[in-house]
Amino acid sequence: MRVGVPKEIKNHEYRVGLTPASVAELAAAGHQVFVQTQAGSGIDFDDQDYVDAGATILPDAPAVFASADMIVKVKEPQPSEIALLEPRHLLFTYLHLAADKPQAEGLMQSGATCIAYETVTSPNRSLPLLKPMSEVAGRMSIQVGAHYLEKEQGGRGVLLGGVPGVAPARVAILGGGIAGVNAAQMAVGMRADVTIYDISNDRLAELDMFFSSQIKTAYASKAAIAAAVSKAHLVIGAVLVPGAAAPKLVTREMLRTMKRGSVIVDIAIDQGGCFETSHATTHDDPVFVEEGVIHYCVANMPGAVARTSAFALNNATLPFALRLANMGAEAAMAADPHLAAGLNVSGGKIRHRAVAEALGLPLN
Repeated sequence: MRVGVPKEIKNHEYRVGLTPASVAELAAAGHQVFVQTQAGSGIDFDDQDYVDAGATILPDAPAVFASADMIVKVKEPQPSEIALLEPRHLLFTYLHLAADKPQAEGLMQSGATCIAYETVTSPNRSLPLLKPMSEVAGRMSIQVGAHYLEKEQGGRGVLLGGVPGVAPARVAILGGGIAGVNAAQMAVGMRADVTIYDISNDRLAELDMFFSSQIKTAYASKAAIAAAVSKAHLVIGAVLVPGAAAPKLVTREMLRTMKRGSVIVDIAIDQGGCFETSHATTHDDPVFVEEGVIHYCVANMPGAVARTSAFALNNATLPFALRLANMGAEAAMAADPHLAAGLNVSGGKIRHRAVAEALGLPLN
């Protein structure tokens, strides 16, 4: 198969769909790989690194799309990239369509087959291609939150871990999944006062065992979330419904009860965000203030630590990319229902139930 890797063009997105090591694996399997010039420059790989791995360097995105059958990216295609897609293309990347109807409609019009990293599943019902970026975003959320709690950033002027004689900051984490757990690990390491909220009692029991006495857990009822928000210095939104829009757990009314200079970090912003007041921001302009509360809602958080993120992502996506290249999309999905769960769009139609319901479009 002919595999293409365009340079990412989303704001401050430095990751790359395939590292040279991944290209070498595909080339060794007999596939041609076309890489846009400087596609890996954001993580310090130059064109020669890709040539040495077996790739052909092309001058721009149109040349990559024209030469390739499968396009491997990191972030959702931007409008100029959607315009390059054809029915013959297989697109393999993060899509997050539930919060992006224009993108969904563009992909439908292209006729391309689009497999989303975030809805590929595994036998244990986890999301293996979302997991590495959830780990990164979870860990980042605490260092970002700690930074914006500093007074010169407009924050309340609170040190996350406190000091002897002064209480630590209170951190509320909404969601006990991969992102939430990684956020908790970092917050505990910084000696914050941490509580995780979730709607699964089984998951709360697991978290209680995992963290022992290092954190508190609570069932995520509306009343409990409202109480948590009113007391917290930092709230991390880490909820996920695979393929669907994130539920709005924190209302504007709840936000008004927070102390001025408190911080929220909405990891769920790719899926629309879990705070009523959230809207996507960029690394260029990462925060805004609503009701006196600092909102960090960057839609590609892991792009800030691009080298770590690119390697972690490639570790997870490469086996699937190889399977798709070796077998073709139709045969690979027929052989693996977990990979088939990643199919969001093909033949001009929405193929994933949660995406269709979130967008109000028919499922085919």
